[in-house]
Amino acid sequence: MQAKKRYLLVSVGACSLLLAYLCGLQIGEFHSQNRAALYGLSQVPSFPPRWPEWVDPPLQTYLGEAEQEEDGPLLLHQHTSPRERREIQKNIYKSRRCRMDTCFDFQRCERGFKIYVYPPQKGEVPSESYQKILAAIEESRFYTTDPNEACLFVLSIDTLDRDQLSAQYVHNVRARIQSLPLWYEGRNHLIFNLYSGTWPDYTEELGFDIGQAMLAKASTDMDNFRPHFDISIPLFSKDHPQKGGDKGFLNLNNVPPLRKYLLVFKGKRYLTGIGSETRNALYHIHNGDDIILLTTCKHGKDWEKHKDARCDRDNEEYTKFDYQELLHNSSFCLVPRGRRLGSFRFLEALQAACIPVLLSNGWELPFSEVIDWSKAAIIGDERLLLQVPSITRSVGSDRILALRQQTQFLWDAYFSSVTKIVLTTLEIVHDRIRTHMSRSRQMWNSLPGGLYALPEFSSDLSLFPFYYSTLGKSPPQEFTAIIQALTPLQSQQQPIFKLIHAVAKSKFCVQILVLWNCEKPPPPRNKWPSITTPFSIIEGKRKTMSGRFYPHQAIKTDAVLSLDEDSVLSTNEVDFAFIVWQSFPDRIVGYPARSHYWDSGKGRWGYTSKWTNEYSMVLTGAAFYHRYYHHLYTHYLPMSLLSMVDQLANCEDILINFLISAVTKLPPIKVTQKKQYKETMMQQGSKASRWADPDHFAQRQSCMNSFTSWFGFMPLLHSQLRLDPVLFKDQVSILRKKYRDIERL
Repeated sequence: MQAKKRYLLVSVGACSLLLAYLCGLQIGEFHSQNRAALYGLSQVPSFPPRWPEWVDPPLQTYLGEAEQEEDGPLLLHQHTSPRERREIQKNIYKSRRCRMDTCFDFQRCERGFKIYVYPPQKGEVPSESYQKILAAIEESRFYTTDPNEACLFVLSIDTLDRDQLSAQYVHNVRARIQSLPLWYEGRNHLIFNLYSGTWPDYTEELGFDIGQAMLAKASTDMDNFRPHFDISIPLFSKDHPQKGGDKGFLNLNNVPPLRKYLLVFKGKRYLTGIGSETRNALYHIHNGDDIILLTTCKHGKDWEKHKDARCDRDNEEYTKFDYQELLHNSSFCLVPRGRRLGSFRFLEALQAACIPVLLSNGWELPFSEVIDWSKAAIIGDERLLLQVPSITRSVGSDRILALRQQTQFLWDAYFSSVTKIVLTTLEIVHDRIRTHMSRSRQMWNSLPGGLYALPEFSSDLSLFPFYYSTLGKSPPQEFTAIIQALTPLQSQQQPIFKLIHAVAKSKFCVQILVLWNCEKPPPPRNKWPSITTPFSIIEGKRKTMSGRFYPHQAIKTDAVLSLDEDSVLSTNEVDFAFIVWQSFPDRIVGYPARSHYWDSGKGRWGYTSKWTNEYSMVLTGAAFYHRYYHHLYTHYLPMSLLSMVDQLANCEDILINFLISAVTKLPPIKVTQKKQYKETMMQQGSKASRWADPDHFAQRQSCMNSFTSWFGFMPLLHSQLRLDPVLFKDQVSILRKKYRDIERL
């Protein structure tokens, strides 16, 4: 009887538990459906199980100004209400399924990729960093002032710092954005952000609903990152330069590429809270010899109230080493997460050619859509900290050198200035829209980088001058001569007639194009020299100096010989310069050289035509270069510079030297010394000569500084190299020399 009662009780209990379980499933499904309807999703996002959370008593802040810069100002500890937490989750996950094909209107981009920046509202003063971002967009080739032709929209509202406790936090962003007439739930909008969330959780919360807008964000978590829609950008300080930026610190490729230290780190240690675990454990692998990992608790006013047993010892050792000395003398630099996933240490390590060792699980690395970080960094795991020393010691010298070289390339190409960070972001979006002519991954990860390799020119790497050696391709054996004609054709004794005959005799010349920039109409074909080489005249619609470098469809060869109408060249000189260019297809190769210098008295750059042993420019009055530079000159440079050249009718040759040197990071190549390369230099008083204009030289001085200002640095480099034919000027029989005519000039 007792056994039956016990059996009955057990059965009833089991049934009760089963009913409770089934009811729980129904209730859970009911809540899931409601939440799916709330998020606008077909199903609820699955979240990994979480450990129970215990809330510590309120802590007083003890962070100093330096830490506040990295982590965002922390003025006090505030707990969020359940309602606020639900709102945070709603904002984070509401549009997490957005992709380019679902949340982007491609029809707005049919007329081209143009970007519109909303005008600032009255009394609105963005932060210094956001002003730099907006300036970079407004100076880019994509900017437009007409919202009707825009493909992408950028807010004038500063959204960089969304830490509610920050002095730069902008209030009422939600209402201000919703009032924008072109917001359309964020579609075709790009939002920039460096800091999100606040103490103590530092979530991805921005304080407003981004809707269907793309997010260019630092310290992005992989779980919340929308692939091929959002863009991960690096965390940069307010002091990061607007343009140009400092060069990387790798001056010599020493072999073996070993430095004094193997692995270094110097930074704050957080005693509690998110991001404290990894930095608190660094002392386990610090050996004081070749692994120097220094942390300090001494930051903030009240640090002594919270210090632990290691703080005094750590603080003492922390002061013994200089951070810059460690940075520049170590093979690897540890980059652990801070309060957020990103850290300023990342860009500092790249610039110093110190290979980053990343310990920030879940961080979507900057521009990971296009950059192959395995070629420039060691991606570690916070849970495997003790394995870091053995991993870094196992990297061979050849691999260290390759990684170090790639850090310098990436720093210079994409990260050394705010402008480069912004332009890289815009070009990634541009490639997504024009997928049929987007850049390949090789373009992004090899010199000169994606910003200088415009996919509108071609998607075929072999057509760019930078990839000849990589692809094992030989430069072409033919060229097109383009002669700039500015004066009317009056007699057959003009220099242009002699020039056409000399160029036509070259065995490498396959066509001659005369770019007619004279106000009078060009003469008929029978008035021009009679030659067998294909000959045609191109009459520009706008007779401007910039039109000289327009990418005309008539140019069929990769090699271009640019000539002024009054240039004096023999066939031997043309052939020799072309042979030299074939060894340097990515550079300018030619005869007339000029140089630049820094005038310390006036605090500006100067231009000189004096004969010295150095030069930094080869003028395009008689020079070879690749036709891709016509495309880059026309479509990469801003209209402000091109308009300046056209208004002055001057400096176009200086500007293209600036551009090519900025791309290649190399000087041009001068061939065979020659004191006369223009017919009109013998008659300086001629009105036909631009050199007779007294303002000509002063204008070129001014151009030097205007161009430097736009580039953000001086790209021109000096060289003492001059290439002459074999046996040039040697006291041997003229019959033994290949280019005999050159010495007679």
